[in-house]
Amino acid sequence: MPAHPSSHGPSQRQLRIGELIRHALSDILVRSEVQDPELTGVVITVSEVRISPDAKNATAFVIPLGGERQTAVVEALNRHVRFLRGELARAVKLKYVPSVTFKLDTSFDETDRITDMLRSPEVARDLDRD
Repeated sequence: MPAHPSSHGPSQRQLRIGELIRHALSDILVRSEVQDPELTGVVITVSEVRISPDAKNATAFVIPLGGERQTAVVEALNRHVRFLRGELARAVKLKYVPSVTFKLDTSFDETDRITDMLRSPEVARDLDRD
């Protein structure tokens, strides 16, 4: 019996919609259209947008440049999701614009942690044995 399609990762449709929304959100945030003191002067990177299988929900992973005030920035974006969804509706040509939730992108921290681990003397010693 074949596995459920979502067990193999996101579909091409989910990936396409995610990229479309990621680009649109980036443009909206660059233009500083959101009026919030926590976002004033903050450059925000939208690194990924994941779309639910039914395309009704999206999770946007963001990180402020320099990594400052991360929690405050994510909270501010989540306060303005209705406004941002309206801006998305004007920016993208979709039958239905998904609800967006913002989350902090921690993948950069994870990458740094793995890099540091690989550079540790213990790992280097084990790699030299091979």
